[in-house]
Amino acid sequence: MTTSQLQSTEAQPVHLDPPRFEDSAAMLIAGLRGHFTPKTASQLSTQWLRFIPHIGNVAGQIGRIAYGVCFLSSDGFDYLSGVQVSSSNGLPADFDVVSIPAQRYAVFAHHGHVSKLGETCDAIEHEWLPRAGYQHPENSPNFFERYGEGFNPQTGTGDIEIWVPVS
Repeated sequence: MTTSQLQSTEAQPVHLDPPRFEDSAAMLIAGLRGHFTPKTASQLSTQWLRFIPHIGNVAGQIGRIAYGVCFLSSDGFDYLSGVQVSSSNGLPADFDVVSIPAQRYAVFAHHGHVSKLGETCDAIEHEWLPRAGYQHPENSPNFFERYGEGFNPQTGTGDIEIWVPVS
């Protein structure tokens, strides 16, 4: 293999647009939660496939925006596929609920396919966050993915943002 062939097969660095900053009210997110490691992260799509039929049918659901809430840990991450709800009343037994406090966020647009979201999250966590001098607030997820009404689950593109709590 030539040098030019090697360079063309190497991963291209992720381009991050500068974030916008938003102050958000507290939210209650309900849905399916799982624990993943680097070896099992590919199973995340299965969790979403199990959750998607619930969107629009969750008791107390607010709007049609979906969320992927991520809590990093030393052995991987916990991830909740969910929607915003007004309360935890009437939820299915297999649902978990996460309370996200009111706080400030750096919001990043993700322009690629949903399968490349991990690359954007890694660039935020390992490049932008340390350079920007922010820290994750206590008692908060590390970040959440926000799938707006313009997200197309058939194509896996459109209206995806990463919201990173900052202090």
